[in-house]
Amino acid sequence: MRILLPTGSLTADIVRKAADGYDAEVVVAGEIAAFLTPADLKRMISAGAYDMVIVSGMSTASFASVEEDTGVPVYRGPRHAADLGMILPLAGKIPLSRTVPADELFAAERREAALRRLAEVEEKAEPEFVIRGTKIGGGSRMKVLAEIMDAHRHPALRETVEEYFRRGADIVDLGFGFDAAPEDVERCFAALDGIDRPLAADTQDPALIRAALCRADLILSLHEGNIPAIGHDVAAAGAAAVIVPGEAGLDANLKAAEAAGIAALIADPLLQPAGSGFVASLGNFSGASRPLFFGAGNVVELLDADSVGANALLAACAHEVGAAVIFTSEHSDKTRGSVAEMRRATEMMAVMGDHPYPKDLGIDLFVLKEKRRRREPGPEGERLDAPPAPEGFIPDPAGNLRIAIEEGWILVGHKGRVFWGRTAADLAAALVENGCVSRLDHAAYLGRELARAETALLLGRSYVQDGRF
Repeated sequence: MRILLPTGSLTADIVRKAADGYDAEVVVAGEIAAFLTPADLKRMISAGAYDMVIVSGMSTASFASVEEDTGVPVYRGPRHAADLGMILPLAGKIPLSRTVPADELFAAERREAALRRLAEVEEKAEPEFVIRGTKIGGGSRMKVLAEIMDAHRHPALRETVEEYFRRGADIVDLGFGFDAAPEDVERCFAALDGIDRPLAADTQDPALIRAALCRADLILSLHEGNIPAIGHDVAAAGAAAVIVPGEAGLDANLKAAEAAGIAALIADPLLQPAGSGFVASLGNFSGASRPLFFGAGNVVELLDADSVGANALLAACAHEVGAAVIFTSEHSDKTRGSVAEMRRATEMMAVMGDHPYPKDLGIDLFVLKEKRRRREPGPEGERLDAPPAPEGFIPDPAGNLRIAIEEGWILVGHKGRVFWGRTAADLAAALVENGCVSRLDHAAYLGRELARAETALLLGRSYVQDGRF
């Protein structure tokens, strides 16, 4: 298959390197590949014999008329020349798009394929048991349990529970501290009426456990100190239970819980924080005969590092020891987003299949890093050093702007009006159209701040106008 690869002079060397070894001809048209016109492309095709054309994914022109006149299909390649090497081996084997850049198309297709595999595996999996329609253990995907600490004092309990389920939690756990009373537990579960998803209660107090059995599907945690008092009640309610070692040891407590009649048991050998026995505690997860509970959330909360990579690695650890349920939390600002991160991490482990590593699966946890760097040539011309920006502030006669973010929105206040938008581009266009900016330096400042605000939203971070990011 003979392929025509039109490109610009700035990226010609990169394209030629990618095309080496393929039946492809690289033709340079102008300086920038994205500026290719239908007329130029038609002239290139007429000068040779080609079965396919792959243009830059950055091209905005329509080449439908070229296809009609020449009979040669024209497809969008990747947006960046550095990614062409991934596309050429697949040309002719899988369909390309005439409108969607190839890198975007392939990423979406690989992700959809991974999610389809995940759904198929989960549907066929034989679990150890089922909690309110959710498979636990066996060959099923590791389930994410998200905790809400001090649920009885939470100002928006139902909204948070629903949000955690939307982010990917399989089970939401309500934690009750020592100041909670049975009526607090009953009130919290009553507030969740109508949510037909697995709910757990996290307390070791028999009185609070008993109050939770009106609705809780899972109890955290039972041991020799409370099994005699509450074990039969848990069994009668048909709830599952997480068993911890306590003083008697994990095996002894599992046997006591089983003797009390609790059929669905999950063993928690207790994962220790990094620096306090983490590696040694991993050894306690081997040889278990019950589904395992992996307390990753405590490790992440007690580690001053970004949660994304920590959650991915802990999910891999949990996968290797065969955990059925992995615990995560968002107690602090630094762990916000952990529910979604852990869900994605468990999905990566579940779709590994015969892959030796959780790599090149179609789904990933890249947030700030990137899988491969793109090295596009910079602009050419006379080099002019940019002097430091003026320190003085010149007010814009159109008025000052106040920028903030709130619940997924960018807000800009101007003379008693507040503009709401999702992106920096939307806000910038609205502010210019409404005469809120009259100076070029103010417009440049506005673009910088709106871009920072949008980035803060994308990363789930806070934003303060003029503050360091």
